Amino acid sequence: MLHPASSGSVVVVGAGMVAHRFVESLTSRDTDGRWSITVLGDEARGPYDRVGLTGIFSGKTPDDLTLDPAVLDHERVRVETDARVTTIDRAARTVTTAAGSTYDYDRLVLATGSYAARLALDGFDHRGCFVYRTLDDVAGMRAWIAQRSAQLGRPLRGAVVGGGLLGLEAAGALQAEGVSPFVLQSNERLMSAQLDLGGAKALQRLIEARGIEVRTQSVTTRVDADKSGAVVGLELRDGTWEAVDIVVFTVGVRPRDELARAAELAVDARGGVVIDAGCDTSDPSILAIGEVASFDGQCIGLVAPGYAMAEVAATRLLGGEAAFDGFDTSAKLKLSGVEVASFGDAFAETPNALDVTYADPVSGVYKKLVLSDDAQTLLGGILVGDASAYTSLRPLVGHALGGDPAAYLMPSDLAPAPQGDLPDDAIVCSCNGVTAGTVRGAVTEHDCADAAEVKACTKAGAACGSCFTLVKKLVQTELAASGKEVSNGLCEHFAFTRAQLFDAVRISGLRTFTSIVERFGTGRGCDICKPALASILASLYAEHVLDGELATMQDTNDHVMANIQRDGTYSVVPRIAGGEITPEGLVVIGEVARDFGLYTKITGGQRIDMFGARLEQLPAIWKRLVDAGFESGQAYGKSLRTVKSCVGQTWCRYGVQDSVGMAVQLELRYRGLRSPHKIKFGVSGCARECAEARGKDVGVIATEAGWNMYVGGNGGFTPRHAVLFAEGLDDEGLLRAIDRFLMFYIRTADRLQRTAPWMEDYEGGLEALKGVVFDDTLGIAEDLDRAMAAHIDNYEDEWAATLADPEKLKRFQSFVNAPDTADPTLAYVSERGQPRPATAEERTSGAVFIGGTTLAVRS
Repeated sequence: MLHPASSGSVVVVGAGMVAHRFVESLTSRDTDGRWSITVLGDEARGPYDRVGLTGIFSGKTPDDLTLDPAVLDHERVRVETDARVTTIDRAARTVTTAAGSTYDYDRLVLATGSYAARLALDGFDHRGCFVYRTLDDVAGMRAWIAQRSAQLGRPLRGAVVGGGLLGLEAAGALQAEGVSPFVLQSNERLMSAQLDLGGAKALQRLIEARGIEVRTQSVTTRVDADKSGAVVGLELRDGTWEAVDIVVFTVGVRPRDELARAAELAVDARGGVVIDAGCDTSDPSILAIGEVASFDGQCIGLVAPGYAMAEVAATRLLGGEAAFDGFDTSAKLKLSGVEVASFGDAFAETPNALDVTYADPVSGVYKKLVLSDDAQTLLGGILVGDASAYTSLRPLVGHALGGDPAAYLMPSDLAPAPQGDLPDDAIVCSCNGVTAGTVRGAVTEHDCADAAEVKACTKAGAACGSCFTLVKKLVQTELAASGKEVSNGLCEHFAFTRAQLFDAVRISGLRTFTSIVERFGTGRGCDICKPALASILASLYAEHVLDGELATMQDTNDHVMANIQRDGTYSVVPRIAGGEITPEGLVVIGEVARDFGLYTKITGGQRIDMFGARLEQLPAIWKRLVDAGFESGQAYGKSLRTVKSCVGQTWCRYGVQDSVGMAVQLELRYRGLRSPHKIKFGVSGCARECAEARGKDVGVIATEAGWNMYVGGNGGFTPRHAVLFAEGLDDEGLLRAIDRFLMFYIRTADRLQRTAPWMEDYEGGLEALKGVVFDDTLGIAEDLDRAMAAHIDNYEDEWAATLADPEKLKRFQSFVNAPDTADPTLAYVSERGQPRPATAEERTSGAVFIGGTTLAVRS
């Protein structure tokens, strides 16, 4: 089977963390659609976080480790799992998999990573011998432990061969599974790649205090098995024999360079595909990144250098200049109760370097800082037993420490914080190569309001997470320096929280921004408090968002009641309550999309989105829709978006309640309800949960006994499952509970706070919220009921009202002096039978059109 290359085809061999980063970097910056990408992975699953593998033994699931699937869901990305590449044909520029599929490439990226090494000794392949590298390895270990302990009727004893970073984590994993582990290290010290002898001795004491035996200078020579082939013991070089039931080899990794060798690419004598600073191999059409790549004679089994290579490779493919400048070998042990970190020039290999050391054998603490010969510049360090200073010190490598070095080695409660501001070029997040300046820029240039937003924007803290505390401090400092929100105050113009301001407006009865800021705030307002107050006023009073002063307070999308798209056009989303629509309704939407040349897409909320509407077209489009009985779906607002439903009892043989009927009732009841953030519902007609109700802010699941109500489910950057709020509710009880829950959320949540974090932050948590809703513990239940009843009674479709108001319609024109003229900068091409925005290259060649009209055909 041959898969032909497109005009710019990249094939990535490997589907690990580094490949994922490469795809993310390339697609996010390839705005012209220059490259299509095919990812070929040999595992059965997509990319996952190998750094967090140990988390499986503390309750995480494989899904918890899955890297952002949206990256590989990109329209120009194709992913093939179980696709082991066996051959590279450099002359034909193709790769072939074990299944016989062949893929053409213009550029090939080798991201095959490494494999866990095994010692060349007898018995390494007995049952009960494992490496510690993949999710399959972990699953195999756990299954063996369960099976073997059941067979033997006793706890197991396990050996970890290799006392490096991974070996100690593996020992902790065995211990978490009830196995009694011991660690065998061939040389004189643990974590020999990161720690000197003093640090290793301190670490050994800490490990042994956890009940994990450590034997240094111990070399395994043979693994023995019983008649069934199951491990029973191992022999050491000194002639001793140890009874064991499981053996885990963590003796390092080797680059998976066999494909490169077979293709006669340049390979380092010690292994690894030789690359230059641009990640190019000896073949100009092939790049190598991550643990398979050898740079300056080194292959390093850490994710941070791989991420840096991925960024370099993506930049080079897009025509930019970038260079890989070497390996950051900073490392931190992820073992509960044992703090170890190593960073920079930990072994003082820099000429004339000085080191300052602090050791407390009683408490198991060892700290060393490596400094330049003038004792001013921090070069590296080792922290054992107390690694609290790691996040603050590591970014200062290469910079002045700004104080007495010895002071930083004191116990954490006595040590000072590093003096002065962290330089902008200091690396804060080594995994993702994020500098302090980038974090600050996320606050000052991209308006990130907290550490979570900065994390989403920059990826600082998104990998191993060890730097997140420092990121949070930087964000708080920068917010304070910028005069932005640091306290609980809404913004610099209001000292109140959003909840306090909501109550102030409700009690005072004020209805304009001017009167509210005069009484409760200062200044003229900003893009934080104005939309927040617009939302509060919309929640309290049934006034049109474009009435009077309200129109000046809205977010970008609310200004024109449509979602703005990347090319400056808008999307139109009519409400389709519960996902239920008649054939006549489908015809109307189809005709509107056809007549206005719009791109159509079924959304995850069971409605139809139409893209590419120009500003001056919006009233005409909505006139057609409103006349046909449709109303605004408010996809642009912080309000109820959709109520997703399965087909329910009406048609499904498993359904026990009318989920569609309930979904329609809920959507029509809460439509137009403005809130701190968007709200989504789901209604499932049985426990099979086809509507994914537990991923919604309010989820309703039918049972034989009535409706079960779930709350606090959110998607987004930090997904949350909804939690059970009430069981066996009848229709009336369900509506009353949802009324009160939503109205209390609207009154008390912070600005742009989803229901999940609001519930987590609420004092008393879920039980306290149940008390408010069901037991009226605050004595406000009737007030909440009245507020919701007022909303329902006063609801008005915003677009229908706009069409009836000539003054409001004046807002919808591209040019003031030519209201019916289309924006000439908009250009489209046809793809899969529908229009999409044209790229820069397409604008200068081929057919380009606006809406359904061809503007030009250029040769």
